[in-house]
Amino acid sequence: MKRRAVIRLSFQSEKYLKTVLDALKPETRKSASCRSETKVEEEDGNLVVRFEAKDTSALRAAVNAYLRWISLTQSILESINNLSIREIDE
Repeated sequence: MKRRAVIRLSFQSEKYLKTVLDALKPETRKSASCRSETKVEEEDGNLVVRFEAKDTSALRAAVNAYLRWISLTQSILESINNLSIREIDE
């Protein structure tokens, strides 16, 4: 029996959403494991990540990997934004 999960995330701006979506798309072209498949898309202004896996362990691993990548991308965007603001202030 396949396991499935769907995660919907909203972002502070359309630019952040597009950047995260573009960062994740290459990861969906070829799965790191043959045990899971992931699709990412924009839906109603939200990032939607759909997971399908052969078992619970593979599903958990895929969800954790994508959530880490999303978090990392957001951290980078916020750091860049903070640098830009600091440069303007100086």
